[in-house]
Amino acid sequence: MSTLDVARTELALAVLYLNKAEARDKICRAIQYGSKFVSNGEPGTASNVDKSTSLARKVFRLFKFVNDLHALISPTAPGTPLSIVLLGKSKNALVSTFLFLDQIVWLHRSGIYKNKERAEIIGRVSLFCWMGSSICTTLVEIGELGRLSKSIKKLDKELKGSDKYKNEQYCAKLKISNERSLALIKAAMDVVVAAGLLQLAPKKVTPRVTGAFGFTTSLISCYQLLPSAPKSKTS
Repeated sequence: MSTLDVARTELALAVLYLNKAEARDKICRAIQYGSKFVSNGEPGTASNVDKSTSLARKVFRLFKFVNDLHALISPTAPGTPLSIVLLGKSKNALVSTFLFLDQIVWLHRSGIYKNKERAEIIGRVSLFCWMGSSICTTLVEIGELGRLSKSIKKLDKELKGSDKYKNEQYCAKLKISNERSLALIKAAMDVVVAAGLLQLAPKKVTPRVTGAFGFTTSLISCYQLLPSAPKSKTS
């Protein structure tokens, strides 16, 4: 491929990526938590960026609760243990509730919903729902990684004496394992972010710690949303 073809391909991938509402939301999230890290809870420009970006992100999430509501009533993959199914459904219910309640918070911050005291309570409940969903996700990923590990070990024994890295099934399972490990790290870190936003341990989970963890999980989310580049015809 020529340099111009490569540039066109890369720009096409960038356009494809930025056309995703989810990708734009996660980029804004990185800006939000990066600003929180810089401000460390102190008033100033960084704090204003944090607040304005947080409000802007709520618009991206309007009616997004429908996604997890659909996942909640959708059938699960055959053979999935009941414990993982229940945790997964709990996660869907909690995320859907969080996103729905978050819309009321947006209505309050926009000046449409006037009851400040009730809006603050709803805001805290929504954050507890998000924290609960992150805990459920963490447990689901631990359970799925355990199942994958057993499956990989079994396949490893079957492929003994051959190059396992040339086996498509083995490589596919290894890729899924890596993806789930990353998802586990992200979910576990998001539990800390939620604790910071709720000020459950203000001395340990400071605004700077919350910002650092939130910025890191935002970058992980941005990475997870990256489109795969098409293979070159000459390769």
